[in-house]
Amino acid sequence: MDRGTNAKSMLLGQDIPLRLGYVGVKGRSNQDIKDGITVKKGLDDERKFFASHPVYSTMPQGHTGTDALVSKLTQVLYTHIRNYLPDIYKEIVSKMSECEDRLKDLGTALPKDQGEKLHLLWQMTTSFCENFKNQIRGKYDMKHYQVKTELSGAAKIRSMFNEVYEDYTPGHKYRATAVYTDRDIQKAILLHEGDSIPGFPSIDAFLALLQPQLDKLKEPALDLVNTVYAYLEEVAIGLIGKLFYR
Repeated sequence: MDRGTNAKSMLLGQDIPLRLGYVGVKGRSNQDIKDGITVKKGLDDERKFFASHPVYSTMPQGHTGTDALVSKLTQVLYTHIRNYLPDIYKEIVSKMSECEDRLKDLGTALPKDQGEKLHLLWQMTTSFCENFKNQIRGKYDMKHYQVKTELSGAAKIRSMFNEVYEDYTPGHKYRATAVYTDRDIQKAILLHEGDSIPGFPSIDAFLALLQPQLDKLKEPALDLVNTVYAYLEEVAIGLIGKLFYR
């Protein structure tokens, strides 16, 4: 500042108030730096300047000097940390919990010994077979049981069979011979009579009448096999994802 002037009113916040206030400091000038004045010597000169100044020396403590600035900035930083530390702590705990859950999902570390690797593979294969068998049978591990809203396992496969062969279930009173008249049956018996004993129709007559009805079931049966196979494959892939992938 110019000689004969001071910044007392500014430092006291009388001109433009600031929430954290002002702190006046006296740094080394370019000439001081050229003259080799050290930082320590500059701080000592600053303390002497404010202590001997006719105006600044009368001001309350905390408004002048690098020491006051360091103290104020330290307090601001401390308050900031204290206010945000609980949230930071909660976030750290949450992240740690997430990491622990992921580590649990990953399971134990893979062994390095060849024998232990084979043992682990055997355990995983056995676990897969047991889980696959239980899921098809409708048996579940109660520790990891979840309420299901859709058919699964054997119940789903049974529903597939019922859907394809609904017309052939007992409730629909299906009769394979319903499409044949007595004349058709008698003709089949005569055509396949051969050397059969009179009064005892040949089994060939029975097969001749039944075969056309069985042929009607062949294509739906093959489609059903493919449908069930695809479902079992889906179940197996799901189990593999749970048991083998990490």
